[in-house]
Amino acid sequence: MTLVAGVDSSTQSCKVVVRDLETGALVRSGRAAHPEGTEVDPAVWWEALRTALEAAGGLADVAAVSIAGQQHGMVVLDAEGRVIRDALLWNDTRSAAAARDLIAEVGADAYAARVGVVPVASFTATKLRWLRDAEPANAGRVAAVALPHDWLTWRLRGYGPADESPLGPDLEALTTDRSDASGTAYWGAASGTYDLDLFERALGRPGREAGASGDATTSDAVVLPRVLGPGESAGRTPEGVLVGPGAGDNAGAALGLGAAEGDVVVSIGTSGTVFAVTDAPVADPSGTVAGFADASGVSLPLIATLNAARVLDAIARLLGVDHDGLSSLALSAEPGAGGVVLVPYFEGERTPNLPDAKASIHGLTLASTVPANLARAAIEGMLCGLADGLDAVRAVGVRERRILLIGGAAQNPAVAAVAAQVFDAAVVVPAPGEYVADGGAVQAAWALTGTRPSWTVEAAPPLPVDTRPEIRAQYAAARA
Repeated sequence: MTLVAGVDSSTQSCKVVVRDLETGALVRSGRAAHPEGTEVDPAVWWEALRTALEAAGGLADVAAVSIAGQQHGMVVLDAEGRVIRDALLWNDTRSAAAARDLIAEVGADAYAARVGVVPVASFTATKLRWLRDAEPANAGRVAAVALPHDWLTWRLRGYGPADESPLGPDLEALTTDRSDASGTAYWGAASGTYDLDLFERALGRPGREAGASGDATTSDAVVLPRVLGPGESAGRTPEGVLVGPGAGDNAGAALGLGAAEGDVVVSIGTSGTVFAVTDAPVADPSGTVAGFADASGVSLPLIATLNAARVLDAIARLLGVDHDGLSSLALSAEPGAGGVVLVPYFEGERTPNLPDAKASIHGLTLASTVPANLARAAIEGMLCGLADGLDAVRAVGVRERRILLIGGAAQNPAVAAVAAQVFDAAVVVPAPGEYVADGGAVQAAWALTGTRPSWTVEAAPPLPVDTRPEIRAQYAAARA
């Protein structure tokens, strides 16, 4: 039996799956936690990866591995390969003003045309502009910029500071993939190249792709990871295990699900996302839909919300129940939650772009203020935000035949039931799984064999469409 491994280094944890190359059957798995926060020392990701790999039985009998991970995080390295400061994660909103500055300088239409996205606080470019303005001494030390999965792939291949790695700080060995590069706001899915002018506007220093020849004016340019294509290998570990290109988490999930044209994926994790696999690149000058690349060679138009499963966590704590209790309460309330509406912008919001917003509850009366209505309003509010995202994805030409509802919260019976009432399309809940890590395993198999594997993904029958327009109507009125 030939084995391949996939990794999901997410905001909350690191997950590893080891699968049979031929059938895709799960052989073993491992997991390790990440710390909370929006600013994290990448060293803890490296320790978590090693712990999760060990828990999954290691790589000694594994032929290939690939790492998918959280998008947008800023990992800045000095000339010795050391991390200069803690990484700023996608959900760190301190760079909101930097995003506005970049848009003012370049223009939203020009950004969308050049790189398929318009800057928001989540994207790497805005974090680099924040670094330039807030920490100029650190910005001056930057020799390379990587994304979380880029840095982990580099470390797994044996690179890093000389006293921590067998191969030392070879920054020219940094690699990334199309999907993660497209979330930086300085690499374009349509052009397939870095926009070095936009990078320099962000950090205030010139950049170049790893391995690219330079001249006298670019010899001190900041190194950006070489962008690999689907199925391309990043190299090998010191022990000889083939390493795939890696991916951003949403592209990894699409690959792990086997998502195809007509599938819209709604993922409910720490953040919420709505995305689809399409042949044509997307450029939305409003900035609502990000025109990302996917991990298979086409496009992945996407919207993201900052407030997803954590909304349910917060309301469950407030009500003094666990998630099963929250589900039971929500299912005991009527659709529309007796007029109670939760607008769930607890941590600001990305879609719509309101980084300083706060959550609010509307429609409370003495009669409606009961735990069941609050529980249901939490689920309805979270899903209505994602349904707004589906509308935005449709507006750029996506046409769905079904919605694939994934993420830990998708297994909550109330979330699935309410989704069938909030969305006006067939909802399918695939079997529970680590689909981002599975996408990494698909990449590993692809890099090993040269062919994308066709593994079966189990799913329940579509939920009956039970759309209740009043739910979204009252939500729209409350968030107006």
